[in-house]
Amino acid sequence: MKNTQVTINESLSETVCKSNQKKLTCTKPPQPGSTQGNCPFDGAMVSVGAITDAVHLVHGAVSCTHNPWATHGSLSSGSELYQTAFTTDFSEGNIVFGGEKKLYKAIVDVANRYHPAAIFVYATCLSALIGDDIDSVCKLATQKINIPVIYVNAPGFLGSKNLGNRIGNETLLNAVIGTAEPEFITPFDINIVGDYNVAGETWNILPLFTKMGIRVLSKITGDARYLEVCYAHRAKLNVVLCSNVAIQMAQTMEERYGIPYIEESFYGATNLNNCLQNVAAKLSISLGDSVVVHELQERTEKLIAQENAALDIALAPYLADLKGKRILLSTGGVKSWSLILAAQDLGMEVIAATDGKTTQEEKAKIKQYLGEDGMILSDTTPQALLKVLNQTKADVLIAGAEINIQHSKRKFLF
Repeated sequence: MKNTQVTINESLSETVCKSNQKKLTCTKPPQPGSTQGNCPFDGAMVSVGAITDAVHLVHGAVSCTHNPWATHGSLSSGSELYQTAFTTDFSEGNIVFGGEKKLYKAIVDVANRYHPAAIFVYATCLSALIGDDIDSVCKLATQKINIPVIYVNAPGFLGSKNLGNRIGNETLLNAVIGTAEPEFITPFDINIVGDYNVAGETWNILPLFTKMGIRVLSKITGDARYLEVCYAHRAKLNVVLCSNVAIQMAQTMEERYGIPYIEESFYGATNLNNCLQNVAAKLSISLGDSVVVHELQERTEKLIAQENAALDIALAPYLADLKGKRILLSTGGVKSWSLILAAQDLGMEVIAATDGKTTQEEKAKIKQYLGEDGMILSDTTPQALLKVLNQTKADVLIAGAEINIQHSKRKFLF
């Protein structure tokens, strides 16, 4: 895959993603001297690097391996191969004479030593700038080792992290999805798209689908195995959890394979209840059999009632302390609106929320859930958040990343 300017512009101007109607870092080229919120290489590692039984080989300097492996908390229930950082460790000699031979040798070596299900090779700024033909090396190595070697062309200078997410998804669409078939299929097969099992959050949801009688055919890509991503095209429904980075993938799979999609959230009881009901309703449309549809919907409502009752008992000791607490929420994407409902389920009041990396639909949800008195914040710097915190006298600040705020007695959760 060659990232020409035309290809990059197509990712930046995807009409499905409504965030293109506003100037977000994911929808415009990089500006010299300004931070982009990490780089495309890091974004591609988020989208692809959670495939657990594959080798993820970075063709560049060893320093490029630090951020993806040091900061991403995607967990695995099986293989831990993805947790090992592989790099060709570019030297000055490689910059002068090229690194293609070194890359080929590295691919063959890791294949013989680790026997991975696949090898993903990531371009970085160095290897892209000197013009290494990584794609040809990957194709040649695939023939040699008889293992898929897949080129992920998202060097850091292309733009933002979100662009890298999309390039990673495009790589899966064009080189992985549709290349294998499952042992069997059912009318109740779904894919979870845009979730990366950070801190094992997906494991809380999978048992619920099992109790509903629904099989999660493929996870894209949290706790995923390479083969399950290959046969994701046989699912009956895509459940998209982060529209900012995964909506393109769902749209493309609908066009290519006829798989419908819905956008959902797993944060909070209200969101999760809605998700389970919407999944059942969407699958019911394709089933057509009134008896099967009735049984699915009956199981779903019974499960929701049981889980809500158990949750009420578990939360009872905490609700008295949480009720009425006022929150300032600083996150991004789907979490910006999802956590509002989650907090409201606990009797808490979100008085302000940030709108970073959100689509127009997500921003509308934030406004709706906050109400007329709620504040939507675009400035997420520590100074701005501290100012709002002091003005509103909020009890808690919940942030999606580390923010260095001092000289306050209030609680901060990161």
